[in-house]
Amino acid sequence: MSETRTALVAGANGIIGKALMETLASAPGWRARALSRRPHGSPGAVAVDLTDAAATRAALAEARDVTHLFYAALAPHPSLAEEARVNGAMLRHLLDGLEAAGAPLERVVLYQGAKVYGVHLGPVPSPFYEDENPRHVGPNFYFTQEDELRARAARGGPDFAILRPDVVVGDAAGNAMNIAMVIGAYAALCRVEGAAFRFPGPAHVYDGVFAQVTEVQALARASLWAATAEAARGEAFNYVHEPFRWRRVWDKLTAALDLAPGPPVPLRLSSHMADKAPTWARLVAEQGLVDTPYERAVGWSFGDFVFHSDFDLVSDMGKIRRAGFTESVDSVAALIEAIRRLQEAKVLPR
Repeated sequence: MSETRTALVAGANGIIGKALMETLASAPGWRARALSRRPHGSPGAVAVDLTDAAATRAALAEARDVTHLFYAALAPHPSLAEEARVNGAMLRHLLDGLEAAGAPLERVVLYQGAKVYGVHLGPVPSPFYEDENPRHVGPNFYFTQEDELRARAARGGPDFAILRPDVVVGDAAGNAMNIAMVIGAYAALCRVEGAAFRFPGPAHVYDGVFAQVTEVQALARASLWAATAEAARGEAFNYVHEPFRWRRVWDKLTAALDLAPGPPVPLRLSSHMADKAPTWARLVAEQGLVDTPYERAVGWSFGDFVFHSDFDLVSDMGKIRRAGFTESVDSVAALIEAIRRLQEAKVLPR
């Protein structure tokens, strides 16, 4: 095994990739290279569209030192079949490119969400166990990618480890699935209108349904463990923090953000917040914020999915703890800290 590990972070501009680049920068024995569709700006970064096989191979021609791949790239698509085709091809093109370059790739760390358990299709019994929940009928791009890794490992290619976070909390801007951005933007718009900070979902979800999140810096540390631990070889692990009910979390968020409380209201944010672009533009101008178009700044539809999920979302954490990674963080503190960092970065209004 190499004395110095070289990591390639695919999806380096995303919520997981950003945290990975930050964590790897201070991790002894690691050096990191970013890969993304848009330029990253770090030394040695690779900018390439992974859907283009030839371009990917050409862009990776000099990546002959990569020992570990952290694969956090994602191309969402409303068609599950097309999503599986495109995302499967992206991973395949990247692995083929590294193989063609002669990179001594040892392990791939892949990220999956609770969608692997079928939560996007409707109620699923919980807790979610990595080895007990049978696959639902496809398509599901997580299955496509996992099968690709298993097939390559079986024929002597790199081994792999899989981490399964849920509702990742971080400070990456412009990410449609950043719940901290959704909550922080909703809070800012409530404040400017003098409205109560009401949970935007049904009362029974607010009071009675368990939810969970994964703090992205902790996930990055779990990723380095998954990339190197023998116990992680060829295994999939849930990685979330302790489950909570939204009432408890929302009360604490309301107090921390100094907003007026109110009872839950079953808003669909994607439609209810559609007319707020002028207000957002005014806040951007007044506070000198990063000028991201309103329609790309906040993933309101992702908020709707999270706040209207009317069945428990609980992933069992026993497997990863028994394997040796035991770190957890406080979910409320993680949400508040992510919102504060987004405010300090001039991405969110105060």
